[in-house]
Amino acid sequence: MTIEAFAYRAGSLSAETVSLETIATEVGTPFYCYSDGRIRARLRAFQEAFRGADPLIAYSVKANGNLAVLSIVASEGAGADVVSLGELLRARRAGIPGDRIVFSGVGKTQAEMAAAIDENIHQFNVESEPELLVLNDVALQKGRRAPIAFRVNPDVAAGGHEKISTGKAEDKFGVAWAAARGLYARAHRLPGIAVKGIDVHIGSQITALEPFEAAFAKVADLVGALRSDGVPIERVDLGGGLGVPYAEASAVASIEDYARLVRRLADPLGVRLIFEPGRFIVADAGVLVARVIYDKRGEARDFLILDAAMNDLLRPALYDAYHRIVPVRQFAQSTMRSYDVVGPVCETSDRFARQRDLHELAPGELVAIMDAGAYGAALASQYNTRPLIPEVMVRGDEFRVIRRRPTYEEMFAAEAAPVWRK
Repeated sequence: MTIEAFAYRAGSLSAETVSLETIATEVGTPFYCYSDGRIRARLRAFQEAFRGADPLIAYSVKANGNLAVLSIVASEGAGADVVSLGELLRARRAGIPGDRIVFSGVGKTQAEMAAAIDENIHQFNVESEPELLVLNDVALQKGRRAPIAFRVNPDVAAGGHEKISTGKAEDKFGVAWAAARGLYARAHRLPGIAVKGIDVHIGSQITALEPFEAAFAKVADLVGALRSDGVPIERVDLGGGLGVPYAEASAVASIEDYARLVRRLADPLGVRLIFEPGRFIVADAGVLVARVIYDKRGEARDFLILDAAMNDLLRPALYDAYHRIVPVRQFAQSTMRSYDVVGPVCETSDRFARQRDLHELAPGELVAIMDAGAYGAALASQYNTRPLIPEVMVRGDEFRVIRRRPTYEEMFAAEAAPVWRK
């Protein structure tokens, strides 16, 4: 029987079959809560949509890199897309083998390249000619050939916000489309480089298929052009970016429709596909649970002040992101109020919602900020000397703390006032 990740049961919002009130009592607030079953279901939905194609699903670690989440990814046979040495080490610690890891990012260091070569990763997604030349040198020093794909920039605008669009000509990512064939020809001649494929990633939170089709069609043409140049192309990495419905009424392309589009364009090429989904896998598998501190009636508007803040969930302040906010205690009926939902951090941008109609909530009540599993805990900080909040994983009727709240002494332990000789 499939259990819904988050639903009201016996009057209380529950994660699978565990009440969030129960977790709040034991762990304290605020905290993140994830559904093991939902993460697995999303991974399996992606795999099922591409049944028969045997793609490498390289989960985007930056979306949520908790070791418990990555362990689920590993157990489901998926790989990882990493953008730093730390993420590479996280993926390996969680049991994801090197040959299922792709390394992306515009600023890879020599140390990161060397470590990735030692781990026998599947592929480097190279984003510039200088990076290519450094990688060639590092590989030769190790007596190896580094497997690569260039991340090509198709100049396609996409993404739910300008800060998460990555495929336009003015973005920092990838190599220029017009330069791609020349760069591939040069890479093919380098002794420390093994050209394997093409990579493209046009943005995040893309809800329609048209941008994908525009970008992927250009990639299909490039495969043919490169093969005619004598450059072997056996893989195509189509990145991530498929959106999720943060608002209840959001229209989002389905994974099935996305897969049909990809298969139509890619099947004739005879390439192995790579995908880098992150948000699609974990966004709706997580919530941020917070407690109301105050109901502040202002002169121009009312404020619902929570014990969670922008340092815990940065997306609304950074991207103007929308998240549904619901009470943990189920109301049969109650008075509705229009609130600005805010946190205690000393920034005007510390705001989760503006003029949101919610049930009237008293201090002490719990709320859940929905669809917070991606780029929630991953972007968190200790701003205002606020400890990083716990993360909890639920499976069925059990829950476990997968990252505890640090003490203040632990926060201060890495710092010291200098002692000068004079």
